[in-house]
Formats: sequence, structure tokens, C-alpha cells
Amino acid sequence: MVLSIYNGRGIYMYELIQVSEKSYYIQSPAKIGLYRLNDTDVCLIDSGSDKEAGRKVRQVLDANGWHLTTIYNTHSNADHIGGNKYLQTQTKCRIFAPGIDCDFTRHPLLEPSFLYGGYPVKDLRHKFLMAQESDAEYLTNEALPDGFEIISLPGHFFDMVGYRTPDDTVYLADCLSSIETLDKYRISFVYDVESYLNTLETVKSLKAKTFVPAHAEASDKIDALAQYNIDRVLETAELIISLCCEPLCFEAILQKIFTAYNLTMNFEQYVLVGSTVRSYLSWLKDTGKISAKFEANLLLWERL
Repeated sequence: MVLSIYNGRGIYMYELIQVSEKSYYIQSPAKIGLYRLNDTDVCLIDSGSDKEAGRKVRQVLDANGWHLTTIYNTHSNADHIGGNKYLQTQTKCRIFAPGIDCDFTRHPLLEPSFLYGGYPVKDLRHKFLMAQESDAEYLTNEALPDGFEIISLPGHFFDMVGYRTPDDTVYLADCLSSIETLDKYRISFVYDVESYLNTLETVKSLKAKTFVPAHAEASDKIDALAQYNIDRVLETAELIISLCCEPLCFEAILQKIFTAYNLTMNFEQYVLVGSTVRSYLSWLKDTGKISAKFEANLLLWERL
């Protein structure tokens, strides 16, 4: 879930791009991985943003005479599981998702509810934040095709994972944003800042024939982009600390961040950026960089 792309309305051609002997991706708002298991059977890594994305994927499958056996979701953000329901209905494929994200995939109302912190207003109950339900199973190593490897990538979302294929392609889900996106929007969605930074450090050291991030260009090197993402996280943390030179409530901090980053607030951005800022505040408090106190029935944050 990259804030800008997640809410984008751009047109994508769903072009099939081969990156290794049996590994491909389908160009879409969040890249959809495809691995050819044999001459006729394929599996997907994620399924796109909605039913229409599922239709586009089905057209790619039919054009190549491929049968979809399985979808392996990286995590449960709606732009990665939105095609699940359509494709499962059409092909009877199995779907696997990791940990807590499997529960969100089964019960998509959990995502806008989590982001909002209560029952979400109607403005948040739409396909960009709430996919259709799909019959997902918990991801295990035993569920993978021969030679596949699960790569744990927590931080962006609860139990997000990536996958390494037998021909050494690594699908990195949402653990990286492109330089262009970060330069324009400055902040990307993060659930657990400490875990996210640890994930980025891990990604920096990975080696593979090809890396396929969901929201950045495929490449044979990923370390520089990982460091750029780390730098932006630390930049945002420093901004929040600087804003808390005097005691501020969450809403005041959020308003100042929107102003500093020249963002426009609406319901979607309020919950996406807002959830991320709350995660930063938790991390900064837990690491002793800011304090929290209750005063006049307000929760106030202040740098130490």
C-alpha cells in the first residue's frame, strides 16, 4: 500500500513482462507476479486491485493457454488481493496468505476498520481499502511449489512476505517505494516502524537475479533503493520529533505533517497517513525519543 499509487486512478495496460526463465510480472498499479509451474499451470503472486484487475489477469492467462492453480498473497492490502475473489470463482484456484493477513483476506472489513480505529465510515468502505472476501488459507512452506522460498518482510503490514522463485526472482511486495513516489509524497504507509527498518536492512543485503517490488521498477540491484527508503523513514521520524517541540495532540501533529509534505487531506489519506503517524509515535515513544502525557483530557506528545 503505497499512499500515492494506492489511491491512484491511472490506466495500466496489464502487460505481461518476463524477467527470468519462468518468472514474470503483470504491469499494474501493484505488480502481479506470475510463475510458470509447467507448460500449462501457473501461480500468481498477488492478484491486483479489484474485479477488473482479475479480468485483465484472466485475459493474460487465456491468451497464453495457462491454467491458474494458486494465488500466493504477499499481504492483505486491497490493491494486492482485490482480484482474488474473481479469479478464485473463475478458476477454482487456491489462495494462501500469511498469518494475520490471511484473516484480513478472509474478512476485508478488517482493513478499513483497523485503519480508522473503529467502524469505518461509508467513505472508507470501498474497493480501494476493502477488497471482496476470498477463501484464503494460511500460508505454510508446505503450500509452496517446489523450490519456492518465503521471505519474511514485516513492517509495512502485519505479516507481509515476499517470495523467491527457483529461477532466482524475488518478489518484494510493498517493502519498497520508488524514488519518484517518495520524492513526491515523502511518506509511505508503515505499520511497525522498527520492523520495517529491520526489513529494509535485510533487503539491502539480498542477492537475486531479479527483484520485483510491487511499486518500483524491477531491477537486478536493490540496495540503493532500500537505503533511500530507510533515509525517508528517518527523515519522517525527525520531522515528527521536531514538531513535538511543544506538547501536541495527534490531530495537530497530523495537520502539521500534511502541511509540511504538501498533502491534501481526505478520508483515505487521513486514515493511511494517520495510521502511519500513530505507528511513528509509538516507535518514538518506545525508543525514548518522545514522551506522552494526558492533560485536560488530551493525549499530548512531546520530544524529550
